[in-house]
Amino acid sequence: MFSLSLRDVALLRAERGAVVSYETIRRLCKKSGRSFASRLRRGRPRPGDKWHLDEVFVRIHGVQHYLWRGVDQHGVVLDILVQERRDANAAKRFFRRLLKRLDYVPRVIVTDKLRSYGVAKHHLLPDVEQRQSRYLNNRAENSHRPTRRRERQMQRFKSPEQAQDFLSAHAFIHGHFHPRRHLLAADAYRVLRGF
Repeated sequence: MFSLSLRDVALLRAERGAVVSYETIRRLCKKSGRSFASRLRRGRPRPGDKWHLDEVFVRIHGVQHYLWRGVDQHGVVLDILVQERRDANAAKRFFRRLLKRLDYVPRVIVTDKLRSYGVAKHHLLPDVEQRQSRYLNNRAENSHRPTRRRERQMQRFKSPEQAQDFLSAHAFIHGHFHPRRHLLAADAYRVLRGF
């Protein structure tokens, strides 16, 4: 909801008389965020059958890593994976993770023109239609924006494991508190925002 750092939250708590270190808040957020995200993941309806897949680079301690992300046609995040490479094996690993978590095969996958997607699709999803275009994949490109905003606020990720833990929870929680307004009637949107 709000772009507050852990130190900002610690200062807000101190103003109200509860002196807590930012490290305590970090541990509490990590623990509660992971459980909240897993409950959201279990309770969500089945995502759409059109997957938009994309990868973007993130620097962690000066080393370039790749953040692989899958979203459905409504912009709902399917899964996120942080890896060091952007080759065919990395794409296969990401596809396996998606298929394991979702338990169904998509009708269409939309990707950019990275050849690794074609290799992974050929091995793991041979009967699925693949559309390659840099313009059709804008839904996946735009889903990286909240992550970039949060990464700047956190002053970059500290390790690949920390990035994976945080982003896996953040994607589902952000999607829960920022419903897709264009898909909802005004009264339904007001009800959702009331929680």
